[in-house]
Amino acid sequence: MSHTENFQTAAADLSRFLQRWLQGAPERSAQLQEISRLSFSKADFAQILQKEISTGASLNKAMRRLRNLVLATLIERDLSGRADMHEVVTTISEFADFVVAQHLAALDLEMRALYGVPVGEESGAEQSLIVLGMGKLGGYELNVSSDIDLIFCYAEDGETQCSDAAQRSLSNHEYFSRLGKKLIAAISEVTEDGYSFRVDMALRPNGNSGPLVASFGMLEEYFMVQGREWERYAWVKARAMSGQPEDLLQLEKIIRPFVYRRYLDFGAIDSLRSMHAQIRAEVVRQETRHPERSNNVKLGRGGIREVEFLAQVFQLIRGGRDASLRDRSTRNTLTILSEKNILDADIVTQLQQSYVFLRNLEHRLQYLDDAQTHTFPAKEEDQLRIANMMGYQKVAPLLDELQVHRQFVATQFDTIFKDKADDAAEAGEAQLIANLNSSEDEDLLISQFSEAGFHDAKEAARRLNAHWHSGRIQTLSEASRQKLLALFNQAMRLIGTQAQNQLSCWHRFLDLMEAIARRSAYLSLLTEYPDALARVIRMMDASDWAAKFLTRHPLLLDELLDESALQARPDWALFSQELEKELLAHRDDTERQLETLREMHHAMQFRLLAQDLEGQVTVEHLADDLSQLADLMVAATIKAVWQTIATRHRETPQFAVIAYGKLGGKELGYASDLDLIFLYDDDEQDAPANYAKLAQRFITWMTSHTPAGILFDIDIALRPDGASGLLVSSIQSFARYQEKSAWLWEHQALTRARYCAGDARIGQQFEAIRHQVLCQSRDEASLRQEVLQMRKKMRDAHPNRSELFDLKHDAGGMIDLEFMVQYLVLRHAHQYPELSANSGNIALLKRCGELGLIPTELAQRSASAYRSLRKLQHNIRLQGEDRARVALDKISREVDSSQQLWASLFPE
Repeated sequence: MSHTENFQTAAADLSRFLQRWLQGAPERSAQLQEISRLSFSKADFAQILQKEISTGASLNKAMRRLRNLVLATLIERDLSGRADMHEVVTTISEFADFVVAQHLAALDLEMRALYGVPVGEESGAEQSLIVLGMGKLGGYELNVSSDIDLIFCYAEDGETQCSDAAQRSLSNHEYFSRLGKKLIAAISEVTEDGYSFRVDMALRPNGNSGPLVASFGMLEEYFMVQGREWERYAWVKARAMSGQPEDLLQLEKIIRPFVYRRYLDFGAIDSLRSMHAQIRAEVVRQETRHPERSNNVKLGRGGIREVEFLAQVFQLIRGGRDASLRDRSTRNTLTILSEKNILDADIVTQLQQSYVFLRNLEHRLQYLDDAQTHTFPAKEEDQLRIANMMGYQKVAPLLDELQVHRQFVATQFDTIFKDKADDAAEAGEAQLIANLNSSEDEDLLISQFSEAGFHDAKEAARRLNAHWHSGRIQTLSEASRQKLLALFNQAMRLIGTQAQNQLSCWHRFLDLMEAIARRSAYLSLLTEYPDALARVIRMMDASDWAAKFLTRHPLLLDELLDESALQARPDWALFSQELEKELLAHRDDTERQLETLREMHHAMQFRLLAQDLEGQVTVEHLADDLSQLADLMVAATIKAVWQTIATRHRETPQFAVIAYGKLGGKELGYASDLDLIFLYDDDEQDAPANYAKLAQRFITWMTSHTPAGILFDIDIALRPDGASGLLVSSIQSFARYQEKSAWLWEHQALTRARYCAGDARIGQQFEAIRHQVLCQSRDEASLRQEVLQMRKKMRDAHPNRSELFDLKHDAGGMIDLEFMVQYLVLRHAHQYPELSANSGNIALLKRCGELGLIPTELAQRSASAYRSLRKLQHNIRLQGEDRARVALDKISREVDSSQQLWASLFPE
């Protein structure tokens, strides 16, 4: 007996289905031995089917025989170790596709001969039945003995066009209804050869009570009016198995907005939790009535369905914003969740292993008798067969291993889906709603705030009362009001433990709640993730600007979920790749590209803000990061905008963006605008017009208000000839302008200018021009006079009538220090070219001291003063103040250093 025959005998001893099939005809053993050497391909299906038909078998008979051969081969290959779980589920899924395609083609030909060709009423285009594979079939993860979940639809109503007097015209709906019924019968009717697949149509709109087929119009209306939450879960897996490409694109546009929300949909957690509870309740009822069915590897605790829910909840939450999460395969989705750090890589690895173990066990339960079962058998003989198929000599070790996997899956499931409310929280919520509804006695609510630790309980209670009884809150659904109540209660407990800023933090928190009250997904996020709520409270406490930023952009709440990602240093190369990838994915949708730019910028800015508030970065490092982020946004936008210029004359523009001001000096703040100019180096006739379009459209993309806000305000006043000058300049005309026409203040501005984005070759040319201009020899007296005149002009434009010191504009403040650096560069760079380097005010002050241009000790003190003033300004801006002003005695040492340096450079 050969090695293969040994395997076959062993498999037949364990699988009663295989045993019966082999005994049905003597030639089957040799046939199985030959076919099971290699895995099935789609070509094998067609070849074997044709061979069966050539012997005189009908399509239905031949297909059923092929189905039994496929199943027998999979059992043989799987139990002999030659096929893994992936091969098993892929083969049976591809066979299901083959079955549907073959029967549909044959039946459609018969129907057309009788009734003509179905045609769209409006388009006049030929119509076809679109068969959607749902569930595990949609994800190519079908069970070996599974039924197949199908939905039938078609694009357009109309009638069949007859080409023969004997044909009878039908409406498209009637035609496809009849075709669908015939298809179901051809696949699922039980004959002496069995069936190809059992067919379940219960997932169609309105379930078994609904029409068998639906037009696109009917489907879209159903989704809008009647579509339920559990159906979103089901339609994640929908995969078209037939149909014309243009129709399938249209269908995708109907399905996607129903399944995937454009925002982060954390309400999916509660919906799937409820659905899982109903499934589990039914399983428990069945297990109570039939104790012998108490070990269900699919629907039981820690079973296959819980792994699928773990994967799909993140698809529903994030799939609207991240197309990569729209994969129909559970295994692929888990891998993507790991790659994106949404789930821990080690956890995903174990989930994958548990999933494979459970699916392998499920298959062996079905190999026994080709029955669609998921329950561990009650008979000891059958249990031992299953154990042997799984590679165990006895049943107990298998059950022990099964318990380990189920416990792990259950633990991970609970981490995501367990209701987060505890008894104390529920009691607090009950007390809060009673107090809020007690219109006669506000003292009860005040008392609850006092007990929570609030110093000004009366004002906190007043604000909450007003908020709760506002029309905006009272018109919310009961579910949203319950979530709000839970959040109020939890926030009250957290804020009450703070030593200071309680009231301002509470006001900021209620402002956020007011902004997101009608977006149940955000309420769900904070309800489901208490740690995220705690981070929100900390952020509200630390910074008024941060609170307002989050209130304007609540989409960023998602960023609070992953502590490690929130605290990680930016990976700029990866960010740039992802930004480019997202823009490319939406290249035909400008509106979506604008949203993508803003959403990704805000998300990264928010991460930097979180690190800033935690004290993890210095002001200098933060400014470097914000400047780097702006550079990447400018570069990505230029690249995307160029593709929208219909008249563009080359694939890559010979065009560069030059940054001045805060971005040029890499001192960007959270709300800074961008001072930019645009240069090109291109002799093509169409170049000036095309680059002017590019610059204008770039500004529009940056400054347009969308639901996600604006990206940056853009200031182009520093371009050659200012407001009267051209929007874009050739590099040659820029060089001439700087050499012959530029004012001194424009050379001052040039000290903080640098290449930002676009053609790097033009950037190098700009840097050479800049170096040459800054290193010109200048008359000292004339230079000093012009610098002083410009400084006076700026100071006159920003008078300070308060008793406080303006960190930026007052004498001895930041602008004075910046002007002194610019003066030193323009005065001495011809002698010391290194001063032309755009290395920042602090570094340049220190270098001037080292070169003996200013006293070394004073240079150090002035550099430290600039750093201190910047940090103080930054902290004041974080509290939402428009002007950075403080009492002079708080910064007298810094101002004194600055004024001493000023007096030494510009003596009266």
